Amino acid sequence: MIGDSQGQSIATTATHDARAASAFFESPITNHDLEMPHRSRLAGFIIDCETGDLDAAASFWSGALGMPVAERYAEGEAEYARLSNTPAHLHVEVQKVRHPSRVHLDIETDDLDAEAARLEALGARKIEFRKRWWIMQAPTGQRFCIVRMQHPETGAAPNVWP
Repeated sequence: MIGDSQGQSIATTATHDARAASAFFESPITNHDLEMPHRSRLAGFIIDCETGDLDAAASFWSGALGMPVAERYAEGEAEYARLSNTPAHLHVEVQKVRHPSRVHLDIETDDLDAEAARLEALGARKIEFRKRWWIMQAPTGQRFCIVRMQHPETGAAPNVWP
């Protein structure tokens, strides 16, 4: 009798361990899952322009800010003009959009979900996950994005969050 209950207990534990291992390897692991710190910082500003002529908008903002247009590129339907010679290595782009013109900022991070959770705890809310970034809204209504960190070695040191 003792052997049977121990055998059953061992089998149950082995089955539980196998299920846990399977779930562990099937889902992506993030810093948030492992309760490791993540990093984030201001990445830059995106100048959203509701326009049919991105070149004219980029030319205006380039002249106004004294930052030459470094490159123009498209990702699907989205069109961008990246400006260069920015202060503190900030990323500044002019973006062609379909919504009213505005300026929004990007926060870059090495863990999108952990940063979204941190900002939600401060009162922000998730609006939408688009392609590879979160669109968020501050408690006061401003929209901003959380994007993947590109060059942590340049610019200001990222903040480290628990």
